[in-house]
Amino acid sequence: MRIDIITLFPDMFGPVLDGSMLGIARERGHLETHLHDLRGWALPGVHRQVDDSPYGGGPGMVLRPEPVFAAVREVQTMAEPRGTVVLLTPQGERFDQAHAESFAEIERLVLVCGRYEGFDERIRTLADIQVSVGDYVLSGGELGAMIVIDAVSRLLPGVLGGETSAQEESFSLGLLEYPQYTRPPVFEGMSVPDVLVSGDHARIARWRRSQSVERTSRLRPDMLESARLTNEERALVARDATEAGMPQDEETR
Repeated sequence: MRIDIITLFPDMFGPVLDGSMLGIARERGHLETHLHDLRGWALPGVHRQVDDSPYGGGPGMVLRPEPVFAAVREVQTMAEPRGTVVLLTPQGERFDQAHAESFAEIERLVLVCGRYEGFDERIRTLADIQVSVGDYVLSGGELGAMIVIDAVSRLLPGVLGGETSAQEESFSLGLLEYPQYTRPPVFEGMSVPDVLVSGDHARIARWRRSQSVERTSRLRPDMLESARLTNEERALVARDATEAGMPQDEETR
């Protein structure tokens, strides 16, 4: 996969792209990243202007359309195929695991990072999709782009150590991940569950599944609306919710 990033602060990405899993993925050729400084397409002049004050007044500055249009169009000519243009913006769809899985199937992404008070509205016509990484305010789209890159890259073939690693993580099956333990078997009076050292893989799989359902029901009940649960699991969730005095959603009544 190739990912192009258009940003005013390309230096922010170095430690993230060079380290850990992403660095290994790039070294092994699973991931190709290219950083493009938006000021390379700034308006003519000594100030290399890319923003301006908003029409109608108001605080802050807004990214002008000319540099962003020029940058996206030129970056698209740098490689084949045409990249899917992703705008990082608070007005975008909430980025989640389904987005990550969808993006991982795409050969090339072009991520455009916002800054200041946002984009001139006409810039949005460039986007194939607009995404937000959460309901909070960041200084720009760079951190959001890093989140997208990390979430997508770990789904690429060969990036993670185990073939099923990404499939078993939180959110991949619509549930939070089950509890994990390692050595020592007892630490400060807390023991590893017997089932995990039983050697019975079928029993371990059932335990892990039940723990995922229980943990999701307790910590993120909103996820159960779209989770892939069996009828028995939904009945157990409904029973637990009733015993806890919690409101039940339509799927578990």
